[in-house]
Amino acid sequence: MLSRHRVAGFGLIELMVAVSILAILGAVAMPNFATWIRNSRMRTVAEALQAGVRLAQAEAQRRSQTVVFFLTNSKACTTESTAAADGSFWQILVVPDPLQSDDEAEVVQCGVLTDVSSGVSLSSRTTALCFGGDGRQTTQADPAGIGISCTAGRARFDVAPSVQGPENRPLRLLVTLAGAIRLCDPGKDSRAPDGCPRS
Repeated sequence: MLSRHRVAGFGLIELMVAVSILAILGAVAMPNFATWIRNSRMRTVAEALQAGVRLAQAEAQRRSQTVVFFLTNSKACTTESTAAADGSFWQILVVPDPLQSDDEAEVVQCGVLTDVSSGVSLSSRTTALCFGGDGRQTTQADPAGIGISCTAGRARFDVAPSVQGPENRPLRLLVTLAGAIRLCDPGKDSRAPDGCPRS
């Protein structure tokens, strides 16, 4: 006598229930995922900015020569680039020594900021930072012909989303006169390890 085995599978109702549950979970998770993407873009821009400033400082110490870090709108990584407060790129130049007539400006490295991270804005009153051979900020008039002067002091770069919201986590990069570079969260208490000091 032959026995019949039923083939197990999903029925139409079971499939509809599974799809409905997935749709509900997707609707709940989507806003959180969009916020995570925005915050990741902000962190990418802030870390690129921090890496550029640190590289400029390290290069100044390595060469024992003044090096300028500046924001620019020029994609070309050349000594002809000029500074721009709303720059989407950064560039590092070695400042020529005025005591040596044959010394010329030299490009160290360039990088991209908000051009690759749409929806992120960068604001700062500081367009250019000059670091001396000791790694500290220095004041210099129009270093390497970038069209703006470096003024030594506390520099602050704010990275925020273009669309504001309570779930967004803007970041701030601080550079002190002594050359300390710190990335912090202005939304956290100043006593928190990653909180920004009160200014």
